[in-house]
Amino acid sequence: MRLRGRVSVVRKRTVCLWLLLIGFALFTLALSDLFNRDRDYSNQKPGPPRRPLQRIPSAPDLEVIVDSRDPALELGLDLAPLKSLQEDQLLFVPLLEGTKNPPQKKGSYKVLLPGANKETHSTAPATHGEMGKAVQLQLEGTERDTELPAVQKYGFNEVVSERISLHRRLPEARHPECLGEPYSESLPPASVIICFHNEAWSTLLRTVHSVLDTAPKQHLREVLLVDDLSQHGHLKSVLSEYVSHLSGVRLIRSTRRLGVGGCRSLGAARAEGEVLATHPLVDCRLNVFPPFRTRVVSPIIDVIDWQTFQYNATQWPVRGLFDWRLDFHWESNPHVTKSVRGQECDADSVYDRSPALGGEVLAIDRHFFQSVGAYDPGLLLWGEEQIELSIRVWSCGGSMEVIPCSRVAHLNQHHQPFHYSDQELHQKDKIRIADTWMDAYRKIFYRRDTLSESPNITERLRLKRSLGCRNFHWYLTAVYPQLYVPQDRPALSGELYNVGTGSCADYPRRQGLQGGDVNIAPCSGTGSQVPMRTLVKVKVMHWSFESGFFILCTKFMEQSSFRHPLVVLL
Repeated sequence: MRLRGRVSVVRKRTVCLWLLLIGFALFTLALSDLFNRDRDYSNQKPGPPRRPLQRIPSAPDLEVIVDSRDPALELGLDLAPLKSLQEDQLLFVPLLEGTKNPPQKKGSYKVLLPGANKETHSTAPATHGEMGKAVQLQLEGTERDTELPAVQKYGFNEVVSERISLHRRLPEARHPECLGEPYSESLPPASVIICFHNEAWSTLLRTVHSVLDTAPKQHLREVLLVDDLSQHGHLKSVLSEYVSHLSGVRLIRSTRRLGVGGCRSLGAARAEGEVLATHPLVDCRLNVFPPFRTRVVSPIIDVIDWQTFQYNATQWPVRGLFDWRLDFHWESNPHVTKSVRGQECDADSVYDRSPALGGEVLAIDRHFFQSVGAYDPGLLLWGEEQIELSIRVWSCGGSMEVIPCSRVAHLNQHHQPFHYSDQELHQKDKIRIADTWMDAYRKIFYRRDTLSESPNITERLRLKRSLGCRNFHWYLTAVYPQLYVPQDRPALSGELYNVGTGSCADYPRRQGLQGGDVNIAPCSGTGSQVPMRTLVKVKVMHWSFESGFFILCTKFMEQSSFRHPLVVLL
């Protein structure tokens, strides 16, 4: 028994001794490693300090990560209308040094912090495209091979865009009487909202810097970038890091596709300025902040060529119009004098009233925008929201106007880089507008577009009644009397068919002013290429079938060089 007790004591002492030796060894290794790190750091060459994991100090709420999950995917598209913006759906990322990353709610939120800039974007020489000149590049080898894929990817020549400075200067195209006019001190602060999806790096940043360089500092509250679920790598952490260095710029990310209307509504809900200005890909001379609450205003929209990025100024005065197919276009306005003076207010508030405005750039009072219902969440695709908003604003107590002393150059893309194959969705949007706002006149629309069933517009009709909006007859009488109302009598309708070539008359409506030559193209069979009611307007409406048809053919053969007789496909 005594022997066993002594052995047990010896074992305990041995174990304690080994534990002490192991602890001493670990302590020695730790000190050695620390000494080696200090020695290596002291031997390094001096250089810039390492960037900490947290963002650099900046304005609070630089980046807002949004989860806008709404029960709206009835059509099977990953495009959910924004029906609500609840506070529990927003996650604000603080920008204080030493602050730990906020906890992530699994399955709902995603926090993106700026990391190392793995992609380099060189600053383009300022000589390319300066003063709006066209850029003609002589590309060879691999550079030439990248030009066509870039056009297919973005709808414009990205190779040219990358060689243009982010601070590109444009020629002065404003009216001489606009120059030198001081900004009114009564203008409210504005938030500029820029929505984007899978956008090219150069055009997105040039838009941001164009606003920062040209907008009056005393009236610009912020630039709000709204990412509509982009997938390109350079729009992730690289963009977050770049934006963190820009004063007055915030970044919002959505985790679901919203579309143009939903994306702008999201930006409007998060904006801090009293005026909301929505912007696409532009170079601008910004003076687009309305001084009165119920005015919705647009600058004169100039055009940037998709291939050469040449700046093309639009001739003022202009106005926005639409036809009975609810297709929008700009047109010269002969009823407006070309002098911006002669009124008591300064040039900042001399506006030209327009029946409609394009969706490229708009400025609107934030409270008025929300009070009239913001953008219709039921409009799924881009292109129809500006017509719906124009009719609603005019009918519900506001006005749509063009500012002659403000110009914004819009990039005219060769094609939409992303599109939806189901053309019926565009018709659904148009039918939604017609059923909500056109009253009995919607039957004229249905003569031309009857491809889709009527949507549920109960909420919009309730909004229309609550706002006390005027009817569409008032709109046609007081705002848009130039829109000819077809009579219920036999008239020509359909396509103009050339029996000699087997083609149809086609009017390629491009972005910009309406007008230009009519050419021939393969017949679509839908009657949508050159509607005769729209093309010849009143002339054929008041003539008999025989005489009207003869004169119509004569005019087309004279102006469009048709060498064969034309017939109408009814």
